[in-house]
Amino acid sequence: MNNDITIEHISKTYDDVKALNNINFQVKSAEIFGLIGPDGAGKTSLFRILTTLLLPDAGNAFVSGYHIINDYKKIRSIIGYMPGRFSLYQDLSVEENLSLFASIFGTTIKENYDLVKDIYSQIEPFKDRKAGQLSGGMKQKLALSCALIHRPEVLFLDEPTTGVDPVSRKEFWSMLKNLKAYGITILVSTPYMDEANMCDRIGLIQEGDILSINTPEKLIKSFSKDLFSIKTSKKHKLLSILKSYEYTHSVFSFGDSIHYIDIRPEISISEIKNSFEKLELPDYSINMVNPSVEDCFMELMKK
Repeated sequence: MNNDITIEHISKTYDDVKALNNINFQVKSAEIFGLIGPDGAGKTSLFRILTTLLLPDAGNAFVSGYHIINDYKKIRSIIGYMPGRFSLYQDLSVEENLSLFASIFGTTIKENYDLVKDIYSQIEPFKDRKAGQLSGGMKQKLALSCALIHRPEVLFLDEPTTGVDPVSRKEFWSMLKNLKAYGITILVSTPYMDEANMCDRIGLIQEGDILSINTPEKLIKSFSKDLFSIKTSKKHKLLSILKSYEYTHSVFSFGDSIHYIDIRPEISISEIKNSFEKLELPDYSINMVNPSVEDCFMELMKK
């Protein structure tokens, strides 16, 4: 399978801040590749470099075989880009925004309607409404429609579900899955670890460094330590105590529970409970659980 995105030793620094540090990876044709990491990890800087909006300090990158600097005009004609912030014209209507983007790329809504139909049909009843008056989920659908209306080869989506309600997030990922049938390569970034499972492969990024690249399934399978979930009504107090506990390998808040790893290998729940007795912990329950992508991310950050 061909690579539609190739990144070779890309680095970028802002003053004294290293935003990207020798980034290397490839995205395969018609693949959904997720770049997963918190705010400030370097995701947007990389997206702006790949979409020819920002120059790297070092390294090379290619999109559909075109060099990001030498062939920037060609790249701009074959990609769709949905930035993190809603960047369409707020005072234009839904239909006017879509028509404008189609005309910029020398096409029409009618010509490529089959590609955006499943997405645009959900907001088409509001086609005369100003874009600035749309809800978060509707803005998201309009922005994706505008990014797709010229039938791009590669689609860049920078944190497209940030600030969107859970139902709209789920709908959005369903739309991306459907786009694979058209052979579109998708590079999407997100701070939400649970969205990693929607991707074919993921790259975990933190402070400008790629920590790991793998399928979500293989990444989770590589997690080698026993993981315990602890629940208590006094979560903050228990978390504070375990952070200074001599046998703690790692401990962090995970939803309504605490995820804990002990430095002692193959330790049982009963052994942990016995060793916890001297800590004067509040009432708690503990179970062994399977790791998630977030657990893998936290573990990789310790290395």
